[in-house]
Amino acid sequence: MTKATKARGSRHAVASLAAIVMCTAAAIAIPVAPAQADTYSDLVNARNAQSASVQREAELRAQLDGVNQELADKILELNDLTNNKIAAAQEKVTQANEAAATAQSEAETASSRLAAAQKDKQDLEAQIEKTGKDYDDAHAAVAQLAREEMHGSDASDVMSVVTGATSTTDFVNSMQSRDALSRNEANAASSAATTLNTSMNRSERLAAIEKQIATLKTKADEKSAAAQTSAATAQSERDQLEQLRQEGEAKRNELSELVTSLDSQAAQQAAKSVLLQSEVDSFNSQYQKEQAEAAAQVNNGTQGSTSANDGGGGGDTTTIVPSGGDGGNSGNSGGNSGGQGTSNGDYGNAYVAGQCTWWAYNRRQQLGIGTPSYLGNGGDWWRSAPSYGLRVDHNPEAGAAISFLPGQDGADGTYGHVAVVESVNGNSFEISEMNAAGGPYVVSYRTLYNSGQYWFVH
Repeated sequence: MTKATKARGSRHAVASLAAIVMCTAAAIAIPVAPAQADTYSDLVNARNAQSASVQREAELRAQLDGVNQELADKILELNDLTNNKIAAAQEKVTQANEAAATAQSEAETASSRLAAAQKDKQDLEAQIEKTGKDYDDAHAAVAQLAREEMHGSDASDVMSVVTGATSTTDFVNSMQSRDALSRNEANAASSAATTLNTSMNRSERLAAIEKQIATLKTKADEKSAAAQTSAATAQSERDQLEQLRQEGEAKRNELSELVTSLDSQAAQQAAKSVLLQSEVDSFNSQYQKEQAEAAAQVNNGTQGSTSANDGGGGGDTTTIVPSGGDGGNSGNSGGNSGGQGTSNGDYGNAYVAGQCTWWAYNRRQQLGIGTPSYLGNGGDWWRSAPSYGLRVDHNPEAGAAISFLPGQDGADGTYGHVAVVESVNGNSFEISEMNAAGGPYVVSYRTLYNSGQYWFVH
């Protein structure tokens, strides 16, 4: 190693030490412009949502024309509750949860910084016990640098040169070098102290760290209080959302008993549509809870993982598992309804949780219709079902599974898609489906026409 190389290495060492010492000083806060929460796209989305709400209410009023006013009001109230109030409350919950998570992260970071500073203090106090409060790390490091720059070696090498002199001249020259070394050490240390402002003995450093700890403690307390406030706000928003959903369930139950009294087919369709929307929201809430519980189980190491190909747009793959399957449903769902379904091949929900096949199995089970556990991808159900004794045709019935061919009506180009018929209204029929809009575990609905182009599994 050359003298220049060693000198550069020594300078790097001192620079590193200087950085460590200087970090005890208070950090300079750099002002950051606050982020703009409301953007133009947010405004456009809000306006579109308001416009859609007004249009939906106008369509409902037209369909309910001539209906008893009290009953019409109940339908409109449930619509407003589901599509406006609950939707707005859900958005508030999402924002509150995100704010609470951010606040908690900041509190943990502040706590970590405080713990690090306290550890620095503890380490420094241990060093002081060994060397005393006046020991100066910066001067010691600069002195070492001076020795290495002067001789390209450490002090032991210098002494070996002196004691190994072969002549008086060599000895005198060596001693003069030692004097020069001492002067150089003093000058270099003084220069470093003045220029770098790193000359701080351990007593001063301890005081600086204690001051830093006091500042960090205050910040940690503030962040902790903010996290608690955010958590309380999030919980309050969740409670309000739950109250709205309970109100929706009560209204839905009341309205369900009154729908049959509607004489107009248009009014019945309007009421059923509103009821279905409310039920879909209830399903979404239910499966969000199940998803959170499943995630908690995975984090606790109590549940194995399964691989799934989402296939985008609602496509699914089937995971072959033992009886009971992913859905936690064991045994047969049994029964059939109106000639639909069979218990043959039903060993529980063996489909990938959160996907369209998983939803179709569960929803049909809720309706008392048995479904085989291994029908394959959504686009394969119409082909696989007959081997299990299920009827397959082009006639929609409530509870039937609709098997979309790959690419049909937005279905995945490889895996297809499957949904469940909720109601049939003349030339149209409504379906519920999962992972078609919004991702896994999200249930949505839509109205379809021209049933002759679809395959229905009964």
